[in-house]
Amino acid sequence: MAKKKQKVELDIDIFGHFLVPKMEILSEAEKKNLLKKYNIPEHNLPKMKSSDAAARKLKAEPGDVVKIEREDPTAKYSYYRLVV
Repeated sequence: MAKKKQKVELDIDIFGHFLVPKMEILSEAEKKNLLKKYNIPEHNLPKMKSSDAAARKLKAEPGDVVKIEREDPTAKYSYYRLVV
């Protein structure tokens, strides 16, 4: 009989690495405003698996929207992912 996979949590702070952008989970009000602003249904957002290392560290649940902020020398960019 096959063994079930166990989830292993690492004690590594992935957000401390310089290549990992700042991420946060949006509140329900922020999520509603985002969908209204861009006039899109929730399922049209780009996806992020709940097993993603960043999603696990944020404790994101399926249905949450994660805001990702990335900076470059000329500007700051925000983009969003729906946790599935």
